[in-house]
Amino acid sequence: MKQNQHSRRTNEQARVKLANILLFEVSDPDLALLTITGVEVSVDKSYLRAYVSCDADRYDEVTAALGRAKGRIRSLLGRSLGWRVTPELDFRIDTTTDEAERISRALGDVPPTLAVEKDEFGYPVEPAPTDSAPNEE
Repeated sequence: MKQNQHSRRTNEQARVKLANILLFEVSDPDLALLTITGVEVSVDKSYLRAYVSCDADRYDEVTAALGRAKGRIRSLLGRSLGWRVTPELDFRIDTTTDEAERISRALGDVPPTLAVEKDEFGYPVEPAPTDSAPNEE
């Protein structure tokens, strides 16, 4: 969505209110250890998309819990924000932290072939032979 100073302020306000609601007013244990990574509010404030992050093995359970609590969260959010319109909620799982961890692990696993010295064309360079025994004539 289009971003300007007003929309960033609106997004931040909605993120703080939504985080407080999830932390203090919704008592579903499936929503424990949930992080709101971002919120996007439409220009007319009728639609709110929230990105949430959790453990990778809890995606389905968190999605189901957010679906069950969506009506209560929307009601509390509408009362808390005080906007003319209460936005329709859309929760999305944010997988960017999982992708970053996967990339970090891949970069840490360096294959042994990278340590081999190569020429300008990428082919392995044979080590120069060393004469350990003296030549007899």
